[in-house]
Amino acid sequence: MAKALKGKAAKKSEQAGSNAASDLAKYEKLDREWREIDLAAPARRALVDAKLYKVSDLRKISLAELEGLHGMGKSAVARIKVIMNAKKIKFRS
Repeated sequence: MAKALKGKAAKKSEQAGSNAASDLAKYEKLDREWREIDLAAPARRALVDAKLYKVSDLRKISLAELEGLHGMGKSAVARIKVIMNAKKIKFRS
């Protein structure tokens, strides 16, 4: 019985690892622009999860909404603001 449980646990672990790899691949396809400005992974995932794939997409949201995204830290917000200013992009009011 113990061997059977270990076998099931190992199989679940393999499946979880496979799912994690496919999740990472999903993010890698969508977060290229965020990687280019060197945002931390949690911030990149938060932006992709919010369907914000490039700097110009940030026009759709307010600063408060950006700051409220889970994974978006002060450093990431500051970096995004600098990039937006350079590109003359403003948050939604």
